[in-house]
Amino acid sequence: MSDSLKALLDLLDLEQIENDIFRGRSPEERRQRVFGGQVAGQALVAAGRTVPVNRPVHSLHAYFIRPGDPLVPIVYTVDRVRDGRSFTTRRVSAIQHGKAIFTLSASFQIVEDGPAHHAPMPDAPDPETLPDSLARLTPLFGEAGARAFVDRRPFDVRHATPLTWEAAKDPALASPESVVWLKVIGDLPDDPLLHVCLMTYASDMTLLDTVLLNHGLAWGDQRTMGASLDHAMWFHRPFRADDWLLYYQDTPFAGGARGLARGQVFTRSGELVVSVMQEGLIRVSDSGREG
Repeated sequence: MSDSLKALLDLLDLEQIENDIFRGRSPEERRQRVFGGQVAGQALVAAGRTVPVNRPVHSLHAYFIRPGDPLVPIVYTVDRVRDGRSFTTRRVSAIQHGKAIFTLSASFQIVEDGPAHHAPMPDAPDPETLPDSLARLTPLFGEAGARAFVDRRPFDVRHATPLTWEAAKDPALASPESVVWLKVIGDLPDDPLLHVCLMTYASDMTLLDTVLLNHGLAWGDQRTMGASLDHAMWFHRPFRADDWLLYYQDTPFAGGARGLARGQVFTRSGELVVSVMQEGLIRVSDSGREG
């Protein structure tokens, strides 16, 4: 297990400080704000710990309200909205400095049978045939810069389509679609909640990039800034985050300083296991400053 994965699992292991109240922290490295996937994953951990293990999560809907402060703990309060015969509903608020920075509603369901179908998996090269992130980023940022970025990531991420930084240099590479293979770097225990929380974390890593990729923009290009506004996920079937997962992403709309991106997550065998939607703030300034 990589050191970055160990650190992420430690972040997801929330401290319970009272009934339905949990405390989480952020990585020690300084950032301007808390990574959205982290707070979403931690909130889902808090919700899941109040639900029987025989009721897996099937959906979540979340709003990012304020930037999170990475220097102070995050308190997660869980509201037990409903405990029905088949469904359980939880609402979680993430609090810092006395204010909500994030809210999440999650629904859990007993395992049931019913009609089944799913969208076909798109064609994609095998992950082993693709360069890893270090090889892909080194020509763009140098070996030291690429390694500093990759070493912080607990996921092996391999792009079958252009990176945003590549499209920013070559507009011909712009595309409304992004295809990514990913898995955690290491083996995980057989805890279904842990696997969905890790995918929740990972779902925020590349999704809004798809909006930028369509316009030849990139984070860090001195003129583009943005933030996640809301996030929704539907968990269709069990899966493992330590096996390769194909994350197919596209962007159906951008306008009004917002961009919409959607994703589908497939197992290597072709099963659709997760669907994702996210809207984000996208502002572009020709002067290099926030618009």
